[in-house]
Amino acid sequence: MVIAIDGPAASGKGTLARRLALHYGLPHLDTGLLYRAVALALLDADRDLADPAAAEDAARSLRAESLGDTRLRERAMGEAASVVSALPAVRAALLDWQRRFAGAEGGAVLDGRDIGTVVCPDAPVKLFITAAPEERARRRHRELGGRGEAVAYEAVLADIQRRDARDKDRAAAPLRIAEDAVVIDTTDLDAEAAFRAATAVVEARWRRS
Repeated sequence: MVIAIDGPAASGKGTLARRLALHYGLPHLDTGLLYRAVALALLDADRDLADPAAAEDAARSLRAESLGDTRLRERAMGEAASVVSALPAVRAALLDWQRRFAGAEGGAVLDGRDIGTVVCPDAPVKLFITAAPEERARRRHRELGGRGEAVAYEAVLADIQRRDARDKDRAAAPLRIAEDAVVIDTTDLDAEAAFRAATAVVEARWRRS
C-alpha cells in the first residue's frame, strides 16, 4: 500500500499523512523535509540557495539524521526550501531517496508536491489535499505562534502565496493534481473530518487494486 499525498503548503497534508501512516502501520516520509534540509545545509555553509551545483552537492550528501534538526520547521526554512526545490538537479538527486522509501516492504505514506505525479506515479492511492490560501495562512500563523515565532498574519499569507506561485510555475515537477488523484478540500474540515474522508478513499481504492 503506497499512499501518495500532494498539496500546497499548510493544506493539512502532513498532519493527515502522519495519521494515515499510524492508522495503517506504514512508514511516513515528509518529503518537504528533504528540501528544507538541503536548504539548511547551504545556509550553514554560507552558499547561495540558487546555486545549482552547490545545491546538488548538498542534496547528494544528505543524511537521514539531518532530518531531525529542529531548525527545519522554522518559517524561513519553508521559503528557502521552495527556492532549492525549483532546481532540477536537486529534485533529481532526491528522487531515488524518495522512491527507495516508497519501495519499503508493505508500503509507505509520502507527502509532498510531486508524489503522485513524479515520485510514485503508479501509487494505488493518490490524494491531493488543498484549502483556501487564507485558511492555510491562518493555520500556519497559529502553528508559528505556538512555537514562539512572532510573525504577522499578513506576512504568513504573503509567504504562502509566493510559495504557491513558485511551486506551480517551476519547470521541474510543478505542483499539480495527478489525473487519478482524489481532491480533498480541507478549508472547512477539521483534522478528524479530513481523516475520515481520506480513509474512505484509501479503503475504496485498495479494494479495487
